[in-house]
Amino acid sequence: MTSAVDCRQASQEYLVDARRELDDGDYPQASEKLWGAAAEMLKAVAETRGWPHKGHAQLVIVIGRLLEETGDAELRLLFRSAGFLHTNFYERWLPPEDVEQAAGEVELLIDKLQGLMEVAA
Repeated sequence: MTSAVDCRQASQEYLVDARRELDDGDYPQASEKLWGAAAEMLKAVAETRGWPHKGHAQLVIVIGRLLEETGDAELRLLFRSAGFLHTNFYERWLPPEDVEQAAGEVELLIDKLQGLMEVAA
């Protein structure tokens, strides 16, 4: 089983990779790395709470539970941006400026999740 620390580390590594891909102009790869960064940080938070977090459906449930816990509706919106990027990896239709904007939204999501992970610790 993967620990919360492992998930958080993977998230940070994906985020570094995503920034490099953005700098290189590889928007599909950046999109997937950003999704991975968001998903791994969400798994880290879920792990600290003992919540299941395998697969996309359970991640959506985790976001819902965090929304109930915090009252922060922005969590769901930011997570949707990450999901949008995941789709872009396969379909490659988002313009670069949309990927750049969503990258900022994913970074905000990760910051918020990081804070929630620390609250649970």
